[in-house]
Amino acid sequence: MAEKTGIDAAIAYVKGDATAPRGKGVKMIVHVCNDLGGWGRGFVLVLSRRWPEPERAYRRWHRERAGNDFGLGAVQFVPVGERMWVANVVGQRGIKTGSRGVPVRYEALAAGLGRVADRALELGASVHMPRIGCGLAGGTWSRVEPLIVQRLVGRGVAVTVYDQ
Repeated sequence: MAEKTGIDAAIAYVKGDATAPRGKGVKMIVHVCNDLGGWGRGFVLVLSRRWPEPERAYRRWHRERAGNDFGLGAVQFVPVGERMWVANVVGQRGIKTGSRGVPVRYEALAAGLGRVADRALELGASVHMPRIGCGLAGGTWSRVEPLIVQRLVGRGVAVTVYDQ
């Protein structure tokens, strides 16, 4: 098998379920949330079937946003097990594609991934995710992947991306 170079060498791509991350050690599952407080379609449904805590925490975070950091680029870290975390990254404005383009906000996603890297390095965690920002958020992997490489892999965080 030929050795992969560039971006492909930096991110491990596997078939599987991002809510059942592979490997040993502390793991952080990263996904993108909207800035409306909505949680009900896409990858969050899979998360909620496995753990109720991320949804409850996200809804409370949004409800109490007048007194916290909720907004584009913010990240909420929710423990779901002894060595497992979920990172709710607010990386999309609204939920619909329209005259202002797709909901994903790449600059907010980049900021959120920087916060994820900080916490992952603190915890000694590997990061696991679906192709974030590319489902309901409407983004393209060709724009998201370099953000992951720059913000996470470039700082020494191991990243695995799961495709179904």
